[in-house]
Amino acid sequence: MSTPPVSPTAPRLPGPPNLARATTRPRGGAVPGLRYRPAVPADPEKAAEIDRRLEAWARSLDLFPQSWTGDFAGFQCGRAVVLQHPGAISLDHLMAAGKLLLAENVVDDCYCEEVEGRGGAARGLGGRLVIAQSALDPYHGTPELEEEWRQGMEADGPLRSYHHALRDYRELATPSQSDRIVHDLARLHMGYLAEAAWSEIRHVPRVWEYLVMRQFNNFRPCLSIVDAVDGYELPAALYARSEIQRITALACNATTIVNDLYSFTKELASDPTHLNLPQVIAANERCGLKAAYLRAVEIHNRIMEAFEEESAVLAATSPLVARYAEGLAAWVSGNHEWHATNSHRYHLPNYW
Repeated sequence: MSTPPVSPTAPRLPGPPNLARATTRPRGGAVPGLRYRPAVPADPEKAAEIDRRLEAWARSLDLFPQSWTGDFAGFQCGRAVVLQHPGAISLDHLMAAGKLLLAENVVDDCYCEEVEGRGGAARGLGGRLVIAQSALDPYHGTPELEEEWRQGMEADGPLRSYHHALRDYRELATPSQSDRIVHDLARLHMGYLAEAAWSEIRHVPRVWEYLVMRQFNNFRPCLSIVDAVDGYELPAALYARSEIQRITALACNATTIVNDLYSFTKELASDPTHLNLPQVIAANERCGLKAAYLRAVEIHNRIMEAFEEESAVLAATSPLVARYAEGLAAWVSGNHEWHATNSHRYHLPNYW
């Protein structure tokens, strides 16, 4: 496949960074200078129980081979959902969150990520994702074709993960909450497709374009369920209001930049052309990766500040909105804690 010519003035990725130098002394803990709130500590016994149940669920559906067990353990899915949902009303509700989180990662790993032995690739991604969306948003047609669709959903691990995770979530969520996450997963898939399309043509987006893509390719499906996991519903008419949508998007965008910052060295060590916010800033502003990384921290902090200020104003208008805003903030804090303490997956560059 030929690639389009690149204009001399177009931004270029800075190329393979000297990661050996940048990570001579790998750091753990929080990114220095990052704005975040402390998370409610995770109960280790509860996290271990969620992990045990999730692994049993995954094994019962044959979602991934035995060789991936180490990756599953290192991901710390149980600890993630316990940190992210401190207000969860039961283990079953935490399990629903865990199943969705695990399913989203199985689909991402197997369909999107170009990791050897897992089948992901940018080429042909749209076809895979539209079928994956049907695992959430069922096909309706003739009985014979619906039966073929059902057999197709059971024939592939990523499709089984989506289909069964959403089925179980529907048992404890309202119809509008279930519909909400179906639409937010479609948004996620659109973000996956944009990133894949840029990868195929080696396009380096402008900073604002990259952040638009990440507003879709982000953690929003995880934050979509905070009210259901906590045992109540923010009504659809209230959830749809522009000011509620804005604080939701700000929370999602802040925590997605957190992922870019903590994933930075891991991603670039395996793929020096991988798009993340520091890489895109460095290409557009013609600066080094260290300066770009620190600029990304600043962008995160401004988004986080806007989320905190605007959600506080909205929380004063209604106890229900206050509960929802608190759930968003708890998810953001818990997710940051998971990133900052998961040394199996993340190490920071030695930039301080």
